[in-house]
Amino acid sequence: MPRYLVVLALLLATCSCSSDPPGAPSTIELGLPTGVTSFANADVVVADKLGYFRDAGISVRVKNLNSGVPVVQGVVGGSLDIGASSIEPVVNAHAQGGGLVVIGSYADRLTVSLVTPREIATPADLRGKRLGVQQVGAFREVMTRMVLTGAQLTPEDVTYVPTDADSYTSALLQGTIQSAVLQQEQVADAQRRDGDLHVLVDLDRVQPDYFYGAYFVTRAWLAENRDTAVKFLTAIVRAHRYMYTDREGTLPVVAEATGFEPQVVGTAYDVLLGQKGVFPVNDGLDPARITSTVRTMEQFKILTGAAPGDDLVDRGPISDVVGTLGEWTGDARWR
Repeated sequence: MPRYLVVLALLLATCSCSSDPPGAPSTIELGLPTGVTSFANADVVVADKLGYFRDAGISVRVKNLNSGVPVVQGVVGGSLDIGASSIEPVVNAHAQGGGLVVIGSYADRLTVSLVTPREIATPADLRGKRLGVQQVGAFREVMTRMVLTGAQLTPEDVTYVPTDADSYTSALLQGTIQSAVLQQEQVADAQRRDGDLHVLVDLDRVQPDYFYGAYFVTRAWLAENRDTAVKFLTAIVRAHRYMYTDREGTLPVVAEATGFEPQVVGTAYDVLLGQKGVFPVNDGLDPARITSTVRTMEQFKILTGAAPGDDLVDRGPISDVVGTLGEWTGDARWR
């Protein structure tokens, strides 16, 4: 994140101190990186619907934003307590002195694919095409840039078309853009609506060691609210474990949250949980994966400052959660 964004967030900071009456659950202001909650972020909805937040003695107010960049700004500025974002803007804000620390993961593997019409058969065929992105530096633009770089192309070889995350499919169907990075439920929906669309690149296959979705806070907030962070992460881990063990109970909750039909959500479920296991059930903060991701950011010139050290991640709260709930083992998907 450029330094001016961090400074702007600090200048616009507003106090997020809770005004809850005595005895009421602690209220967390949580920012999500999509205008409409995606399957990748649906753990929050599951935790709420099943009463896991209530069991932990907290409540969560969700604010849906259009990418991880404004989520990072909100956490740095203090209008959000906890943020959920792909890791790139978190790392860049950390490098610029934003005081951020990762405490958990909503999906530690990539959940997206780059989708195009079938006439685009290889990434090299993207040259001269109109590619949908949110904003430069946001997650989907970063993923698009990785595909371009792998094909020895640059953003100058294509035309970026600013596209809202919830409008990618309609823009593809209308031909306004010829490429978009879609979440798995969006992939299933797009292909159902137009059989000419196909997955050009499954980003998880290209970058299997890439760390995707982080829950993060400021160090100052964590110092004063560590117990609240543990409660939040306890509910999230319980939600992840439920999602694996009860497919039929999960589908209607996610369908309502995302706005997609249960059949589409079911197709996405079978990929995200059945095949890939993108949601961690233990700490989900593999140091090797995070280090590999930072190196990839450097390779693709996504990192805007010095590479972070060990202070990027605080495993204390999630370690407490796993210690209390017990570790899940015996399945290759369990992390």
